[in-house]
Amino acid sequence: MIGRQHQLQIVSPRGSSDKLLPIKQVEGELQPCIPKTKYADPAIIPNNAVLANMWDYARQVQGDYDLILNFSHEWLPFYLSPFFSCPVLHYVCIGASILVIDRQIERVAHLCPGTLGAHTRVQAATYSVPQSFRILGGAIDITQYEFCPEPGDSFAWAGRITPNKGLEDAIAVANTTGLKLKIFGLMQNPEYWEQIRQDYPNAPIEYMGFLPTKKFQGELGECRALLMTHRWIEALGRVALEALACGVPVISYRRGGPLEIVVDGETGWLVEPDNLEELIGAMKRIDQINRYLCRQRAETEYSLPALGNRLEQWFEEVLRRYPSQ
Repeated sequence: MIGRQHQLQIVSPRGSSDKLLPIKQVEGELQPCIPKTKYADPAIIPNNAVLANMWDYARQVQGDYDLILNFSHEWLPFYLSPFFSCPVLHYVCIGASILVIDRQIERVAHLCPGTLGAHTRVQAATYSVPQSFRILGGAIDITQYEFCPEPGDSFAWAGRITPNKGLEDAIAVANTTGLKLKIFGLMQNPEYWEQIRQDYPNAPIEYMGFLPTKKFQGELGECRALLMTHRWIEALGRVALEALACGVPVISYRRGGPLEIVVDGETGWLVEPDNLEELIGAMKRIDQINRYLCRQRAETEYSLPALGNRLEQWFEEVLRRYPSQ
């Protein structure tokens, strides 16, 4: 947005920093991280919550801005937005997961139509008001990813090492086919990982760790394809964008965000969820995919300029709908 001559102010918790961006840092307690929330769990707001303090600051300065864009998936911003005179937009980052937040999103859809955005249609469909979302996709900084026209002999899997990512399916097909598999990602559930290792002790796999972008893209780019075997509805699937940017085709279950990212037969293959035979078949056909088309797709649809165009169009429509109040 700054590159498009827009003025912006980022509001974030104390400790956030970026030399190139204007950041207003706010004091307060961070939201608690609850690893295993249940759908009916209540919203939690700590004493002197930084989220509440950030929105109090936004309320005070709202007259200086044309709109406010919320990236937080917390109850409070959705609840407060109808009370603001300045339009508040919400770029919703995940699918429906907590009842109290889902109800506030439904309320925003009715009271402030046009102000909800989502990554994908399948993500929006997890909510009770799917038609109320503007579909924005996602983006990465393409300049950080090098195109690799000639891969090595390994496939890749990338994501958090946790059951809902379905890593065991990728390892199972590697074990069956003898095809090498490099695994990238945060070791979030060591017990799950150890169980898989016990189940497939001779699988041709290599755990590469959780790598910084520069090293990750170099390793990923040398792979024949990225396998996505997720068990849940991915709102987007950022790693698919990263793979395409490197020229790496994506083989994904026909589930969640990758369903809208992968062009079947052009930038990869979409297969029936949880079907290992189809997954193996797609791996055997991967050389039919043109890696140049993968990179081209990333540049045209998932670059920062491409997302900037979509955001700018959304902002302009909202401002026409809600003129200065």
